[in-house]
Amino acid sequence: MFRNISVLWCGSARILHCSCFREEKHMYDLIIIGSGPAGLSAAVYGRRAGLKLLMIEEKPMSGGQILDTYEVDNYPGLPGINGFDLGMKFRQHADAMGTEYVTAKAVAIHDRGEVKAVETADGTVYEAQALILAAGAQHASLGAPGEAEYKGKGVSYCATCDGAFFKGRDVAVVGGGDVAVEDAIYLSRMCRKVYLIHRRDQLRAAGSLQKKLLACDNVEVLWNRTVSSIFGSDLVESVKLHHMTENREEDLAVEGIFIAVGMHPNTGAFHESVACDDKGYVIAGEDCVTKTPGIFAAGDIRTKQVRQIITAAADGACAVASVEKYLVERSM
Repeated sequence: MFRNISVLWCGSARILHCSCFREEKHMYDLIIIGSGPAGLSAAVYGRRAGLKLLMIEEKPMSGGQILDTYEVDNYPGLPGINGFDLGMKFRQHADAMGTEYVTAKAVAIHDRGEVKAVETADGTVYEAQALILAAGAQHASLGAPGEAEYKGKGVSYCATCDGAFFKGRDVAVVGGGDVAVEDAIYLSRMCRKVYLIHRRDQLRAAGSLQKKLLACDNVEVLWNRTVSSIFGSDLVESVKLHHMTENREEDLAVEGIFIAVGMHPNTGAFHESVACDDKGYVIAGEDCVTKTPGIFAAGDIRTKQVRQIITAAADGACAVASVEKYLVERSM
């Protein structure tokens, strides 16, 4: 029925070429989607386990969100390291283990029983016995002028990551949900003054958190305000606020602004093959096992309480341990 078909074998990898189809198929033991700390950690552990694996990364540079982090002060053993440098160290370690990479956007995954397939935007299909989803999540942004310019230079999306840099300083938190209120409470313990900026006249956070917030003497809630722009020289120095009910602008001198208006997990390509919660995160426990056998989730993409570099890296190791267990049990 089909002509002009050739099959090439190289180790355990199968590459199918057929002039009848544009699609190419490549078979691996494990495919990792995403090259942040979780994915790179999984690559190191996967190669140490002797797995033939492929890492699919959307961007041509590995590292994920940490590439945009000015300074990392909470990764054990490397205090004060530049985020870009830390990302490069992760990548170099994975390189040294012989990790194979391809730069492509994963547009869909398919559960075909014992074979899992990853379809990329260029029409290529990669197949493996197991998948680790490590595509991460993105912090929702304000879209205000100056936000991108001062990211990592006073603009932060993680109070527990960067709060220590602002000890004794004046800072602002933007948001009205649980995370924003928790961030304001956390920062109040080390900062001189904390402003909580919220666009409405009441918070969405749990009542218990609001009581703790209002009990903090150095926290002031600025109601009915949005951030119009962010200013500074080398670092953030102030923000301009728009008072929504009075329709006027006002300046607020702060050295840091923590944006807590939500996160968006990068799971759009995976919804049909794995179960996600109502926020879009892949449902998986500390073992990184999803509800779909042979598909695992690691790092910020999965349901979890703490999203930090160290927990993402730990997920990579845990996910590979679960992959090994799955492959062994399947072969019995």
